[in-house]
Amino acid sequence: MPMDLTFLGTSAGMPTHWRNASGLAVQIRPGTGWYLVDCGEGTQRQVQRAGLSLHDLEAICISHVHGDHCYGLPGLLDSAGMLGRQKPLTLIAPAALWQWLQATHGLTDVQLPYTLEFVDVCTQPAVLERPGLRISSHELAHGVPCHAFRFEVQTSQRWLDSAALSALGLPPGPQWGALRRGEDVLFNNQWLHSRDYVQEQTERIVAVLGGDNAEPQRLRHACADAQLLVHEATFSRAALAHARFASGHSCAHDVAVFAQSVGLPNLVLTHFSQRHHSDAEQAALLHEAQAQYQGTVVLARDLQTWELAADGTLRHKADHPAQRNNA
Repeated sequence: MPMDLTFLGTSAGMPTHWRNASGLAVQIRPGTGWYLVDCGEGTQRQVQRAGLSLHDLEAICISHVHGDHCYGLPGLLDSAGMLGRQKPLTLIAPAALWQWLQATHGLTDVQLPYTLEFVDVCTQPAVLERPGLRISSHELAHGVPCHAFRFEVQTSQRWLDSAALSALGLPPGPQWGALRRGEDVLFNNQWLHSRDYVQEQTERIVAVLGGDNAEPQRLRHACADAQLLVHEATFSRAALAHARFASGHSCAHDVAVFAQSVGLPNLVLTHFSQRHHSDAEQAALLHEAQAQYQGTVVLARDLQTWELAADGTLRHKADHPAQRNNA
C-alpha cells in the first residue's frame, strides 16, 4: 500500500524554464486512481508528461485561490471532458474558487460532460472520506484562506492460520469461512475461537501536503502521527528577511525546525522562489534545512516521483522522461 507523490510543479509565483507552477499528484497503490493537490498554470501538460490519465483522477484539492495554485484548473477540467470523461469528479476548494470557475465556464461556453461535485474546504474538516482513505483540511497562515490536506490511508488484511486448522483435522470449507468472518465454530465437541485462528495486519500511511503557509506550527496537530510533510520553502532564511513579497510564506530553516520539533521522519520542501532555482541555491537550501532537521529531507523537482511506504520509508522512485537537471 505505498503512496506515490509526483511533483508536477515546484516553482513559487510563476513557472520558469525548468519548474512549473504548483501541482502534486498523489497515487495510492495498487490501483490507477490518483488525486491532484493544486493546479497551477500548465499542470495538464505536466500530467501528460508524468503518464497520468484524467480518466483516473479521483479528486482535486485546491489549497487557495492564488493563481499559481489554480490557474490551470479550467483547462484541465475541459480537457478531461474532451477526452470523454463521464465519471463524476470531486473538487475540494474555497468557495471563491468555485465562483470563479463557474464564471469562467459560463463566459467561455464550457459544458462539462461529467458532474463536478464541489466541497467547500473552509466549512468542514473531513473533506473526503472513502473506504480506506480520509482527507482532512487544516487551516494555514496566508493572505487568503489557505489549507493543507492530510491524507490518511489504511488497509487491513485478515488471513486464517490454515496450518493450525489442518493440524486439528478441520478441512477447508464453510467453517473456515465462518472463522475468517469472526465467528466461533464447534468442531469435535470443542469450540474454536476465531481470535485464535485469524491474524490481522493493518497498514497506515499519513502524509500532510501543505499549501502556502507563514506559520508551520499551525500544522502541529495535523503532523502528530504523520510520516511525511510536504511544505513550501519559498525562501532561504536570509532571503525571507529581505523579500519584498515574503508575507504568507516560509523559509527552509523554519520548516525544518518545525519538522524536527514534531518528530517527522520525512520532509519534502517545494514551492521555491525563482532566486533559489539554481543548483547552488538548491544546495544552500538543503544545507539550511539539514542543519535543523535530523530526518530525511528532500528538495522536490518537477516530474520526480517519491514513494512513501507504510513503514515510513521515503525513496526516490522515478524521474519522468521530461525531467532534466537545473541550469
